[in-house]
Amino acid sequence: MAPHETTAHLTAGPAEAGPLPALNLLGWNLDMNDPTFWAFIGLLIFIGIIVYMKVPKTITKSLDDRAAKITSELAAAEQLRREAEAKLAEVQKRATEAEADARAIVEAARREAGQLANAAEAALVARIASREKLAEERIARAESDAIRDVKLAAVNTASKAAAAILTEQLSGKAADDEFAKGLASITRALS
Repeated sequence: MAPHETTAHLTAGPAEAGPLPALNLLGWNLDMNDPTFWAFIGLLIFIGIIVYMKVPKTITKSLDDRAAKITSELAAAEQLRREAEAKLAEVQKRATEAEADARAIVEAARREAGQLANAAEAALVARIASREKLAEERIARAESDAIRDVKLAAVNTASKAAAAILTEQLSGKAADDEFAKGLASITRALS
């Protein structure tokens, strides 16, 4: 075979077998040799397979399931939002109550501190007055003890002096009488 015969044989194919007939469907003139026709046939076959395999129903079901899931998630999110708002309101209410309680506690503590300060001041004043009174009593007692001691010392000195004078001036019975009188007057003075 010659080289040009081989290429002629290779290039000869279905086109040399003859053109395919044209179809006339519903007023459309379809040429079976046109690649658009075969692309259209392939598309129809593809759509037929998709419909036969129930792909649109599966896609619709998947989309419906997804929409239901999204709807339930939205409902759950709405419920969570409502719960969060309720909890926030409750927390704000508790915070307000806690603030009011804290103010009341601080005010009560201030009142109690004032009362304790007043009580402590009154107790201090009473203690000071008691100590002053005790000191005055001790001073008065010491004063009376001192006066008594001075009187005793004066009486002792006077009695000694009187005894010495009387002993020098009087003797005998007159001295004893004078001594007894002086002793009696000193005893009365001390009582």
